[in-house]
Amino acid sequence: MHSSHALLLLTAAGLSIAQSTFSPLRPPALPIAVKSPYLSTYLQAGSDGGNGGYLAGEWPTFWQGQVTAWTGFIRVDNVTYAWMGNPDQNKVYANQTAYEYTSTRSIFTFNVGGYVELNATFLSTVTPNDLLRSSLPYSYLETTVSSIDGQEHDVQLYTDISAEWVSGDHGANAQWSYGTIAESNESNEPSSWKATATPYQSSTNSTGGIAYHQVYRQQQLNFSETNQQADWGYWYYATDNIAALTYQSGEDTTVRGNFLNNGYLPDTQDTKYRAINDDYPVFGFAVNLGQVGTTAQNTLFQLSLHQHYCVQFEGANGNETVPCMWTNYFDSDLAAVEYFYNDYSKGGEIATQLDQQIATDSIAAGGQDYLSITSLSVRQAFSALEYTNTPEDPYVFLKEISSDGNVQTVDVIFPFHPIAIYLNPSLLSWMLNPLFINQEAGYWPYMYSIHDLGTNFPNATGHNDGNDEQQPLEECGDMIIMTLAYAQRANDDAYLATHYDILKQWNEYLISEALIPANQISTDDFAGALANQTNLALKGIIGIEAMAQIANRTGHAEDGANYTKIAHEYIRLWQTYGIDYNATTPHAELNYGNTSSYVLLYNLFGDAELGLDLVPQSVYDMQSKFYPTVFNAYGVPLDTRHTYTKVDWEIFCASIASNSTKQQFTTVIARWLDQTPTNYAFTDLYDTITADYPSGITFIDRPVVGGTFAPLALNSAPSSGFVTPSGNSSAT
Repeated sequence: MHSSHALLLLTAAGLSIAQSTFSPLRPPALPIAVKSPYLSTYLQAGSDGGNGGYLAGEWPTFWQGQVTAWTGFIRVDNVTYAWMGNPDQNKVYANQTAYEYTSTRSIFTFNVGGYVELNATFLSTVTPNDLLRSSLPYSYLETTVSSIDGQEHDVQLYTDISAEWVSGDHGANAQWSYGTIAESNESNEPSSWKATATPYQSSTNSTGGIAYHQVYRQQQLNFSETNQQADWGYWYYATDNIAALTYQSGEDTTVRGNFLNNGYLPDTQDTKYRAINDDYPVFGFAVNLGQVGTTAQNTLFQLSLHQHYCVQFEGANGNETVPCMWTNYFDSDLAAVEYFYNDYSKGGEIATQLDQQIATDSIAAGGQDYLSITSLSVRQAFSALEYTNTPEDPYVFLKEISSDGNVQTVDVIFPFHPIAIYLNPSLLSWMLNPLFINQEAGYWPYMYSIHDLGTNFPNATGHNDGNDEQQPLEECGDMIIMTLAYAQRANDDAYLATHYDILKQWNEYLISEALIPANQISTDDFAGALANQTNLALKGIIGIEAMAQIANRTGHAEDGANYTKIAHEYIRLWQTYGIDYNATTPHAELNYGNTSSYVLLYNLFGDAELGLDLVPQSVYDMQSKFYPTVFNAYGVPLDTRHTYTKVDWEIFCASIASNSTKQQFTTVIARWLDQTPTNYAFTDLYDTITADYPSGITFIDRPVVGGTFAPLALNSAPSSGFVTPSGNSSAT
C-alpha cells in the first residue's frame, strides 16, 4: 500500500499545496522518538486531531497528547523555512514531499524552495539481543541537505527542544545547563564494565567532541509521573561540537527569533530557571552548513533520558529500588551520552539489519500489507519496556500504557510475547522473572496468578492485599503458555523445573475452573464479565496441556500423563459446549449455547504456538472458513456484542488461518491503518465500521501490537499435527 494525502498549508506568501507521499501507508500517528515509556513522541496525523502527517505545522506530542515541542528551521540564501513543529514566528513551511517508515526509522523528505532537499531521519534503535543498546532511552535525528537545482546555496540549520519534555506538570520548575564532552581518541566500546567520558562545563564554544543541553525537573520526584510523563531523570540534547555550531537557551520566541533574524545563535545561557510554561524555555542549536552543493551535508542530533533507578520492586528481599540497566556500563550520564552519540554509525547498521530481517520475514509470511503492520508495531511495542537490574540477571518491566498504568500486566505481556518469541525468546523470560519472584516469595495471597505487579508504573510493589484486577483463568493460562513457549525456544528445561511448583499450583486452578468458566472478565475486560466464555475456556484447556508438557520435560511423568488426559477430555467436551455445528457456516460461539453469537477464537493460537496437537485440525479449518463471512469494512468484530475489534487478536486468528483468510485480515487492517481518523499512536482497539475509536474507549500506544508478530512466532513452533487450513476447507 502506498498512499498520498494532500494538505493545504498557509504560508507567508499565501496558500499553497504541499503534497506528500506516505509509504508504506500513512499511520494515525507517525513515530518520532519512540524508545521507552517516557521517550515516546509522535506526530499526530489522523483527522481526529492531526494535520495529515506533515512534520511542519504540527507539534510533536507525547503518546498521551501533550506537546513535547521539537522545532526545526532551515535557512537557504537568507530565507528561513520551518520543517518541524508549529512555531508562531515562521509559517513559511518547507514542502514535505515524502514520508517513509521502517521498523526503526521515520524518514521525512522536503523540497525547500526548489533549491535544496532536506532529509530528516528519526532513528530509535531496537536491539532485542543487546542489553546495552536496549537499556538507555535515546533517539537520533539525522538531517542531510543537498542542492537540487545544480547551484550552491548558503544554508543554516536550526533545531531546539523545549522543557515540555521533562515533566507532564508544566507548572513545575525546570533547570538546565550547557556543556561539552571532550573529544576522545579511545575506542567507543565500553572498555570493560564501565565506560567513562571526560566532561567539563564550558561557556565558550570549544571545538571537538560533543555539545549538549541538559534539562531536568528541578524537584526530582523519583518513581513519580504527571500525565504519564516521568517526574525524574535528566534529559540531554546533543550534537557535534564544531566551529560552525552556535547555541542558546532561553524563551522560545527569543531563541527562535535570533536564528530567524541572524541565521545563528549568540552562545548564551538563560540562567533564570523557571516553570516549564513560564516563557517556555527552549534549548537550541544552529549549524552553519555554509555553501551546500550536490554533496549532502549531514548533521546529527541525539535526545536521551537518563534515570539511574528505574523501578521500585517488591522482590525476594522486600521492596527495593532497581537500577536502570545502562548504569552497569557507564559511570556517568555524560559517558553514556558520548557512547551513544558516537554509536550512531554502528547502531544504524544494526537497525538496518533489523529493518531488513523484519521486511524479508514479514513479506514471506503475509506480503507487503503485513509488513506495513509489523514495521509500524516494532518501536511501539518495545517502547513500553524498561531494562533494569544487571546483565547477569535482567529484569524487564513493561508498562501497560493508556488502558491502565499497570506494571507487568500478565494479559498485556501475553499479546506482546509473539514479538519476543520471534526476536529473542530470552526477553520473555526477563519479563516473566519479576512475576515469578514476587509470587514465589509469598506476597500474593491467592492460589491463582496475579494480574499485575503494581497499579502505577514504575512501582512494581505488588498486591500483598490481593486487591488487583482479578482475571484468574486468563492469567493462569497466560503464565503457563508463555513459560513453555520460552523454554521450548531456549531449550531451557531448568527454567521449568525452577518454577514447577507454582506452575503446578496455577494448573490445579485451571483443572478446577477452565472447562466451565465462572462469570468473570477476560483480558478483554472492557467488554464486561461473562460466564462460560468459549474462548476463555479454550485458553485454560490449552494451559493444562501445556502443563503436561512442562511436567514431562521436568521428570514429572505421572503429572504429565494425568494432565494430558484431563486436557484431551476437556477439549472433547469443549467442542460440544462451545461450537455451533448447526450454523450455515459452523463456528465457535461467544459463550456456551449462544447460537446467535460468534467470537474471534484467538486463544487457539496457543495450541499451534506450542505444537501441542490438542485441538483437532477441524476447528482450525472451521474458523478459517467462518471469518470471511463476518468481515465488516475494517475487520472482524471481537464478538457479537459490539462492532469493535482488536488488531492483536485479529492477527492471532490470521496466523492460524488459510492463506486467503490471512490475506483478507492483513489487507483490511492495512487499509484501516491508512484510512482511520484516529490520531494517536497505533490503537489496538477500533470500530470495524467507522474505523474510529469505539465510543468511550481510547487505547493508545499499547505494547500489545507485539501480537502482530504471531505469524512469525509460529516459524519457531515445535512440529505438531497442525497444518495451515486450505482455502476451501470446512469443518467436519
